[in-house]
Amino acid sequence: QVQLVESGGGLVQTGGSLRLSCAASGRTDSTYAMAWFRQTPGKEREFVATITWFGMTSYTDSVKGRFTISRDNAKNTMYLQMNNLKPEDTAVYYCARRDGVSFGVTSPLEYDYWGQGTQVTVSS
Repeated sequence: QVQLVESGGGLVQTGGSLRLSCAASGRTDSTYAMAWFRQTPGKEREFVATITWFGMTSYTDSVKGRFTISRDNAKNTMYLQMNNLKPEDTAVYYCARRDGVSFGVTSPLEYDYWGQGTQVTVSS
């Protein structure tokens, strides 16, 4: 079994920065891709960014140039550095894991494991 735990959310003003972390535990002996999604009330879970085991990254257009996804495989931890935050970035952010080496998978249905989410609120 795999457990994912997010941290680092909070309240920030427009233009501010936050760094989210996602720590994985349990079965971590295989290659896997990880991703960040976000969700607001009444809306579907939205893809934000993904990173493969080997470090290839992909982002949704609205965060390109502002967010950076990274991972430390030795620590089984993934990060999301969020700069120049905007009110429309307000959401619950979830980390997810997908076993294998596929690149650029954006559908939440393709991910096997999920964290509990961390709230990010950007005030205007």
